[in-house]
Amino acid sequence: MSTTKTLKVPGARLYYETRGSGPLLLMIPGGPTDAGIFAGLAACLAERYTVVAYDPRGNSRSTFDGAPEEQRVDVHADDAARLIAAAGGAPAHVLGSSGGAQIGLELAVRHPESVRTLVAHEPPCLELLPDAEQAVAGVRDTYDVYRRDGVGPAMQRFGELAGLGGAPQETIEQPPPSPEAMEAFARIGGNMDYFLGHGLKPLSFYAPDVATLRAGRVRVVVGVGATSTGQLAQRCALALAERLGTDPVIFPGDHGGFGAQPERFADTLHRVLQGS
Repeated sequence: MSTTKTLKVPGARLYYETRGSGPLLLMIPGGPTDAGIFAGLAACLAERYTVVAYDPRGNSRSTFDGAPEEQRVDVHADDAARLIAAAGGAPAHVLGSSGGAQIGLELAVRHPESVRTLVAHEPPCLELLPDAEQAVAGVRDTYDVYRRDGVGPAMQRFGELAGLGGAPQETIEQPPPSPEAMEAFARIGGNMDYFLGHGLKPLSFYAPDVATLRAGRVRVVVGVGATSTGQLAQRCALALAERLGTDPVIFPGDHGGFGAQPERFADTLHRVLQGS
């Protein structure tokens, strides 16, 4: 059972959910997603951690005080630090997914006192790729498609760029979506305009401060999906791990393995966090 609260931050109000007991584990969703993507994973971890998941500002239930603003990774990182402080659990374990992993990396740079272990699961840090120029051009093209043709064609172009749908998948029988999951899908669909118009480029073009991360006191673990081989975010994650001088950790599933295989993902995450 989770409790829901909001936290006032400069320029916005953040929605977050808390469940369980134990060391604090903050979960940061990526792109247009929100706390709902972590519902299954949080339930699997609630007996071992106090799990906090939230909607980043501008997504779903986390609203701006005024008009929508261009996303800034540094502002997102400050929001995450304020959430950790409000939950009273610093230093906290942090799991960031995709663009949420980008936020987690900046959080570890800007607020190292707030983070005990950061698990950055497939951050799309394009600037670290050997073919960065091509990847960056693909993101710019996706944005241009959005401005010209709208959400549907842009998301199709984004899927092609990310390499989604082409990798082999594990056959895992899934129950039908719960009413909560259906609500989350609907909310996330409503975030697509904001993500494509204000978040795609800032989140994709963020380049982590590798030197500070290497020298810092935060333990950074880079996660990659077992079935994400060759996808854009997986290649970015491998490039980051190489720059950090660490071995990536293989997590079950693909880019969204925490949703499709929450129990197995939770077990892997717990083993990683226990190693801190």
